[in-house]
Amino acid sequence: MKRYNSQEATLIGGFTCFGKTLFMNTFYLDTETTGLHPATDELVEIAVVDDAGNIVLDTLLRPAESTAWPDAQRIHGISPDDVAMAPTREDVLPELLALVTGARLVIYNADFDLGFLPEVATAADQVSCCMLDFAEHIGDWNDYRWHKLDSAANYVGFHWPGSKHRAAADALACRAVWQYLRRQDDQP
Repeated sequence: MKRYNSQEATLIGGFTCFGKTLFMNTFYLDTETTGLHPATDELVEIAVVDDAGNIVLDTLLRPAESTAWPDAQRIHGISPDDVAMAPTREDVLPELLALVTGARLVIYNADFDLGFLPEVATAADQVSCCMLDFAEHIGDWNDYRWHKLDSAANYVGFHWPGSKHRAAADALACRAVWQYLRRQDDQP
């Protein structure tokens, strides 16, 4: 598991308060799960990337209850054997909360991931859903359509550093989409 080092965090995205520009850290989070339902499914992987593209947290997670997840495993490739010796969500949660407290957190499908990590929404200063911004950018806002992360990443020219549907690669893809959208916002 990679650990967060606050001295390595990149400060970006300033805002003004009393005439001074202040900065907050921006992080990108992604998870992999045993299924689609936070009430019955669990996390099996989490990754957080900073705005410079450094992976500051990347770990498998051992579910507390789930013992098999064949449908999800076919998508992300994470098996029960892979997570047998991994830390649990509760083991990693204090570190994750310390990392995102007061930060801007960008998540591709924020409602989905926050369903598994509601504490993160409270700790972060700001949570942004990259998928909603992407839908608005390409003109599907009024007739809202879900766009898969790999489609959005391909649209912005992202080159996958690893397997799609793994938390670190997906967090990096989310970062690429978010930064592309911010560059578009800056153009006249």
